[in-house]
Amino acid sequence: MLLAIAPARAEPGKQLFDIAAQPLAAGLEQFAAQSGAQMLYSEPAMAGKYSHAIKGNFTIGDAAQLLLQGSGLNASVSKTGTVTVAASTTEAQSTTTLPALNVVGKADYDATAPYNQDYALPNATAGTKLDTPIMETPLNVQVVSKQVLKDQQVTTLAQAIKNVSGVTASATPTDNTTAETITLRGFSSNTYFRNGFRLQQGSGLREMANVENVEILKGSAAILYGLVEPGGMVNVVTKQPLATPYYAIQQQFGSYDLFRSTIDATGPISKDHGLLYRLNMSYEDSGSFRDFVKNQKAYIAPVFKWEISPRTQISLELEYSHDDLGVDYQMNPVYNGQLLRIPRSRNYGELSTGKYQHYFGGLNWSHKFNDDWSIKQQIAVSQQKDNQPGVFPFTPALADDQISIPRFLLAPIYENNSYSTALDLTGHFSTAGVKHTLLIGGDYYRTDRHVDQNQSGNFSLIDIFNPQHCGNRCGLSFGPTAHVTYRQNTDQYGLYLQDQMQLPYNLHFTGGFRYQYIHQQGVTQSFGSSPVDDPTLQADALTPRVGLLWQARDWLSIYSNYTESFGANIGKVYPNQPVPPSSAEQWEVGAKTEFFRGRLRATLAYYDLTKTNVATDDNLRPNQGFSVVAGAVRSRGPELDIQGEILPGWNVIATYANTDVVTTKTFNAYPAQGDRYYGVPRNTASFWNTYEFKNGEWQGLKVGGGITLRDNQATNDPSGANMEVPGYETVDLMAAYSRNIGKSKICVQFNVNNLLDKYYYTYIQPYRIPSSVGYDTSYVAFGTPRTFMGSIKIEY
Repeated sequence: MLLAIAPARAEPGKQLFDIAAQPLAAGLEQFAAQSGAQMLYSEPAMAGKYSHAIKGNFTIGDAAQLLLQGSGLNASVSKTGTVTVAASTTEAQSTTTLPALNVVGKADYDATAPYNQDYALPNATAGTKLDTPIMETPLNVQVVSKQVLKDQQVTTLAQAIKNVSGVTASATPTDNTTAETITLRGFSSNTYFRNGFRLQQGSGLREMANVENVEILKGSAAILYGLVEPGGMVNVVTKQPLATPYYAIQQQFGSYDLFRSTIDATGPISKDHGLLYRLNMSYEDSGSFRDFVKNQKAYIAPVFKWEISPRTQISLELEYSHDDLGVDYQMNPVYNGQLLRIPRSRNYGELSTGKYQHYFGGLNWSHKFNDDWSIKQQIAVSQQKDNQPGVFPFTPALADDQISIPRFLLAPIYENNSYSTALDLTGHFSTAGVKHTLLIGGDYYRTDRHVDQNQSGNFSLIDIFNPQHCGNRCGLSFGPTAHVTYRQNTDQYGLYLQDQMQLPYNLHFTGGFRYQYIHQQGVTQSFGSSPVDDPTLQADALTPRVGLLWQARDWLSIYSNYTESFGANIGKVYPNQPVPPSSAEQWEVGAKTEFFRGRLRATLAYYDLTKTNVATDDNLRPNQGFSVVAGAVRSRGPELDIQGEILPGWNVIATYANTDVVTTKTFNAYPAQGDRYYGVPRNTASFWNTYEFKNGEWQGLKVGGGITLRDNQATNDPSGANMEVPGYETVDLMAAYSRNIGKSKICVQFNVNNLLDKYYYTYIQPYRIPSSVGYDTSYVAFGTPRTFMGSIKIEY
């Protein structure tokens, strides 16, 4: 026996508990204080053990069981009401019989606790800007928890979002060092959100060291966030300071000379815990399966939080990234409309190093006027600079009796700076028996985009079948007339209102609207020419969103929603016309279920979404900043997401989506009306599961694996040949062993991705200028071959 707790009241009484996840000794002290109990325990017996968070109305015995979950200890209740805690061993169980417990209420585990192992998290903020239970939100919101990120050793955002149906990611073939195209319900964007703040570029380089979890909202979030693709948004939730000290060091190593080190530290700075901090750092040095590609990445992200009073707090968040990246324009020759099966390592460019820098600063403050009304403001600044000088391969041609690829030096510099602020007033009140959560807010975004591009005036040739490389620049030099600069400034003003109503009969209604005004202007200048003003865009719109959810049972919710969105397009249409603003509307119906006190959840949805004025790259005029516009694109289909714990220790994720995306109206020869829209697999599915042994001689061992499937994709092919991206499937495995040593927890883990070494592409962008020798060009994104990753992590 380790300890005994003598409660101050009889067991049948229920009371409110609110205890955060923390070292077990501290958790038991809070448990004793909140229950009015006296407690005796042995300090060594608690070493290295951590408690679960509990929040809700429970009997003392039920609360003790939940508190001890996963610690290797069990609680039993005597007839006199004494709670006894003992080791969970076979010998102990032979002498102690635990009575059956009927848990009243629901445990609300703290998702931010470092040792939280839940796959299914109860709440999300992306859908409503407020911390709202997913089962009460009439929207399709999915969350990839930090335990999933740990089990899969996720280091990129693309790896995280494959755990959600209808969401795919691929590198942009001609800009794949920094750009990651995220596609949700058929519509792509290379933007993502950081705690609700839009970042215009760099999703491919999103450092995951300070990521708490990843939220995905399907369908438009435009009424709250403005310029958002109607397919949905990806919101990265970052780690915040904790009052309980926590420290972690991890060393990862793997294929292609990968070495990645991370540090996570948090705790109080002041004795009264009024000032807290969190610091995340990472450094990565790696090669690639592609020739001439080396990467070095350094990252630091401090956060400081000041609890000025119980009602007022302020936080300062900073991030800095500096990356030296191998520039790699992945070109795959085409012969008679078929891609040549070249080695995945083959690089028709040369050794080129790009530099990416990102500065981020955020100041957030909030104040509670009383228990019902509060105000908060977010101020954020993001500055990104991306320099990518590289040797760019072009269309094959006959030269010196050989099939050769002419190459020129391309040196684009991209700058994307964003400045924003949002002010939100939140109130809770009741009218005629209806409970309201009202959100009134306004935001302002300023985005400055600058592109400076140089191009060489001469060419260098390389043999298509037997490439012989010539060094860094190969004698290439910039031509006097090949310098182009492009600037674009976008100002966005928004006002929004949202009301979440809790109606009788377990009905939940969410409704709101947004007024948005957009002003966009730009200027282009070529060498030796005067600046040319791009057409100015000024537009505004009022867009609604409504949703209704009926929670028929605690475990079943049925919902429907209707949303509209409005936003500006980037770029221009040849010769010098603005890309008209886009709009979209969507209907959706679905059902959500959850079991085992919320540890397992499933969502089934069907949607019908149409977007007008869809802008795509003008492949007939590459690298000139022009777009072509499809009149309307429709996307619809079913989606299924399952995540959580089926049995103790057995976690699972299963997804499926059938995404039917077609062009329904067009102004151009391509894409043609009725054609499949490019870059979207028709069918996507994934399965991932892990099992952790909780007891016995295998205790601490975790094994798992999964499979990812992608159907074929249409391509943005101006020739009308409709080249397709073949479908593929990949298999992943993992194994881990963790053990408590003293006050520390040590975990050793090993992952294998693409176990069967599948040769595949995630994206193909045809560029059709047929040559006299029958060869064309396509720029592709090769899938990563089989890779291994190991890690050693120490937490205390």
